[in-house]
Amino acid sequence: MASKPKFLFVTGGVVSSLGKGILSASLGSLLESKKIKVTIMKLDPYINLDPGTMSPFQHGEVFVTEDGAETDLDLGHYERFLDEKMSQNNNFTAGQVYDSVLKKERKGEFLGATVQVIPHITDEIKKRIMKGAKGYDLAIVEIGGTVGDIESQPFLEAIRQLKIELGDQRTLFLHLTLVPFLSTSGETKTKPTQHSVKNLLSYGLQPDILICRSEKELQSSDKRKIALLQMLAWTLFSHFQTFLQFMLFQSFYLKKSLMKLLREKWVLNLKKQT
Repeated sequence: MASKPKFLFVTGGVVSSLGKGILSASLGSLLESKKIKVTIMKLDPYINLDPGTMSPFQHGEVFVTEDGAETDLDLGHYERFLDEKMSQNNNFTAGQVYDSVLKKERKGEFLGATVQVIPHITDEIKKRIMKGAKGYDLAIVEIGGTVGDIESQPFLEAIRQLKIELGDQRTLFLHLTLVPFLSTSGETKTKPTQHSVKNLLSYGLQPDILICRSEKELQSSDKRKIALLQMLAWTLFSHFQTFLQFMLFQSFYLKKSLMKLLREKWVLNLKKQT
């Protein structure tokens, strides 16, 4: 199984800081408990080579891996949840991708071709994703930022290409959004989620799983509306407050539903939840 790893791509919409890192780490921990060999990668679309020189007030504390790489703080979550050491292969930035491509161009590796985002940048992103997944059954790949950011477009294009190249049996897309609650009217609003998914669809990416964070429980009408408009085969929602971080551990039903979907989608050898 490890010779042909499967990929779970995690994207976020509406706003940043929704908890994609904790969600990815939680999913990895659940799958690892089922004897699935899991790794997690964080792809950061910013142009910095690494977060080492970035203000911690903007991006949080830098996490230094065992091999000395200065990486995103989410790798600390990955290590603790998976109980496995992360390395420089688990995190790369747009800056590193562009730097690598430009160095190859200077060496003449592109044989005089015009260097472009497609295929040169996207090929470099795909190569790094495949390298990080080598030796694992499943790679969870978190795309940093929010869908719609200019910086993230090459990353979304790269994972779209991977979906075509690897097929549906090896790729799954999870999108995390926010459903805000307006206290003045006492309503939850699904419009931001609708626009976020439509934005994702415009990149050629159809989410297989949609997780919505909200302060209040979504009504059945809201769930049906989201499912209908976003063309979702399954809708998995859970009632948990926005400030709760350990989403999959706080919600038994969300955990159970996600594991059921993964079994049905990938026919993974997962023990049924009781």
